[in-house]
Amino acid sequence: MDDDAARDRLDAEREATLRRLASLTEDFDAMVAASRDTNADDEHDPEGATIAFERSQVGALVRQARHQLVEADAAVERLAAGTYGSCESCGAPIGDGRLEARPLARTCIDCAAPTRR
Repeated sequence: MDDDAARDRLDAEREATLRRLASLTEDFDAMVAASRDTNADDEHDPEGATIAFERSQVGALVRQARHQLVEADAAVERLAAGTYGSCESCGAPIGDGRLEARPLARTCIDCAAPTRR
């Protein structure tokens, strides 16, 4: 994969992550605002536990999107440094197929595979 194609793929990944993060943050903020004005008692209100669970789920998705944004920025830095596409574990090239499927990949498929015992 050439640098221009890699840059385009990383830019697209970053933009998609930013859109997802904005949407999730908006959803989370709306949930918090809606529950702020209620007397929901998570322990005794039948819907309270569901609302708390949904807030927790959206919060986890927000953290995941933020982590993915950090990974996208790190991949852009690797591209600028000339190390994008090289496995951080063994130094072998990361296959184009893997980079197409996972543009933020840091390791080749062999190093990413769980060890077999």
